[in-house]
Amino acid sequence: MTTLEQLAKILEERYHVAPDRITLDAPIEALGLDSLGMTELLFFIEEEFEITLPYEPVSMRTVGDAVRYIDEVLATRPAGAPRSEAAPATAEGVPLQASPERPA
Repeated sequence: MTTLEQLAKILEERYHVAPDRITLDAPIEALGLDSLGMTELLFFIEEEFEITLPYEPVSMRTVGDAVRYIDEVLATRPAGAPRSEAAPATAEGVPLQASPERPA
């Protein structure tokens, strides 16, 4: 399953977005996700892809931005490492908007 297909599955199942609306250039906000929905989406992405997203904010305005960002994080995982032990990626060059707050 591709990254887009996995992300589409989250959007369809958790947010009831019609599959035909989920395209690479679709603005995530236009799919009905508000700021809380974006924060939840980040947690769903971590769960689905078995990754840990960095605390640094990154801009994911479109579905394509999210797919590219997820692929970048997955690419930083050390070879042979289980998905759940992936090293967090840096958000270098990828500004992100919705991000969980760093614990104090």
